Amino acid sequence: MEAIPQQIIAGMLIIFMAAMTQGATSFGFSLIALPLLGLMLPLQVAVPILMIYSLILNSMILYSIREHVQLKKILLLVIFGMVGTPFGVQLLKVLEENTLKMMVGIIIVLVAGINFTGYHFTVRNEKAAFIPVGIASGLLNGSVSFGGPPIVLFLNNQRVEKQIFRGNLTLYFWIINLFSIPTYFLSGLITQEVAGYALYLLPGLLLGTFLGIRMGNRVNEALFKRVSMSLIMGMGILSILSGI
Repeated sequence: MEAIPQQIIAGMLIIFMAAMTQGATSFGFSLIALPLLGLMLPLQVAVPILMIYSLILNSMILYSIREHVQLKKILLLVIFGMVGTPFGVQLLKVLEENTLKMMVGIIIVLVAGINFTGYHFTVRNEKAAFIPVGIASGLLNGSVSFGGPPIVLFLNNQRVEKQIFRGNLTLYFWIINLFSIPTYFLSGLITQEVAGYALYLLPGLLLGTFLGIRMGNRVNEALFKRVSMSLIMGMGILSILSGI
């Protein structure tokens, strides 16, 4: 690995911005970080870095909101997220780089668009819905570290209270990260290059997460989400353009 100082500084700023967003809202880390890191690094390097970082930042967030966690409520999501993850990891290994970038961008734009419109639908059997939502999350988690969008959209649709939303979402990510990292390692995706970059960019992650957690209960949530979604939409468009 031959990282140049400018690349490290840019990477730290990207990770800092993404981690601060995740710390404040409990989602958005990979949605912001991956399109930008993907301009600097191959996705087969960037995605495992973000998976390692997700475990670290979700550990920090989970501790701060542990009293709002409801494991029984999301157990089916966790189980089927684990089912989908290994298949997603295989997609990361075999899909061509530009195809992955296009996929990343399209998912981001769709997620941001749905959030902007506030679209809502009625789910009559929540437990049954957990199965496809969990599998979709696992597939996206394993392939591009985007496990969040299906879960975020579903929990938003169910009008889950803010702190319970943050607690359950963070617990889900934390468990899936614990499961995913060994899967990446066994698939040969956790390399010396990945470990090196992960170490270099770590200060941005820790500082961004710490500040984001402190912001979580103090900022205007509606305003922060609108700004975050605007930023995320821009990242999605950038990812699509870089994959063309």
